[in-house]
Amino acid sequence: MKFSALWLLKLVMALVLLATASCRKFEEYPPEPYIEFRDFALMVNQQTGVPEKGVLRIYYRDGDGDLGLEQGDTLPPFEASGNYYYNLIINYFEIQNGVQTAVPLVSWNNATQQYDTLTLSARMPLLLPKNQKKSIQGIIDYELFVYNPLSDFDTILLSVQVVDRSLNLSNEVFTPPIIIVKP
Repeated sequence: MKFSALWLLKLVMALVLLATASCRKFEEYPPEPYIEFRDFALMVNQQTGVPEKGVLRIYYRDGDGDLGLEQGDTLPPFEASGNYYYNLIINYFEIQNGVQTAVPLVSWNNATQQYDTLTLSARMPLLLPKNQKKSIQGIIDYELFVYNPLSDFDTILLSVQVVDRSLNLSNEVFTPPIIIVKP
């Protein structure tokens, strides 16, 4: 009789665990990526005292998990001269006399002894293998230059979007105004 009671108890416990696991629902999202601004932290260059860089934090989710590119993804539509080479798209704006104005961001190039225009956009690596299709979500932390040495204005903001491998474009988010203390 003891054997039967123990066996029955194990069977009931297994059924309870199975029922609990089968009720667990996985979240499904649309195939278009969705992002939210979470944070931006300025980083001060310790040698110059200038806040040259920052870390942008963005929440993402995607219903089919096709965010990111492999290093070899350089054929159309992901070719270097195309619109989809970058899948993390960042635009730089200054607040000039109260107006949000898109401006090129520049950096001094010691090799050429001249200013170069910077591209803030980037290529995010694959977040899931290409053959997997499942909903994903997470946080992207991206370090980027934000200091424009040629500008007289001290307030910037950034716009951000992501593009998945199916060429679905996410919503656009903006940072709040960021004050850059000039030397």
